[in-house]
Amino acid sequence: MKLTELIKLIDGVVLTKGVNLNCEVLGGCGADLMSDVLAYSQPDAVLLTGLCTMQVVRTAMMADVAAIIFVRDKQPNDDIVQLANREKIPLISTVHGMFEVCGRLHCAGLQSLEHAYDEG
Repeated sequence: MKLTELIKLIDGVVLTKGVNLNCEVLGGCGADLMSDVLAYSQPDAVLLTGLCTMQVVRTAMMADVAAIIFVRDKQPNDDIVQLANREKIPLISTVHGMFEVCGRLHCAGLQSLEHAYDEG
């Protein structure tokens, strides 16, 4: 699914400028703990989160996240948007909650791009 299609599906609003919205998205992950994103997400996932801090963008950079979706109408401050613009990471906000957005994306055919938890 193209990121532009995903944005329409979740009633998203793009917060960054000059980023690639035509990239292909294969799946996603949802987390508010950035350590979970680093440990369990796969590259090119869209990240759904309610956390609205600089650490989200920095984590997305390290985890090769395709885009960040802020749920529950969270709005990042200008510093966060500027960092995402510099790093060419699309930021998207939606009024819907995380459960709703995950459900919409899953029903549209996107898969989970989270590694299974291994208790070792």
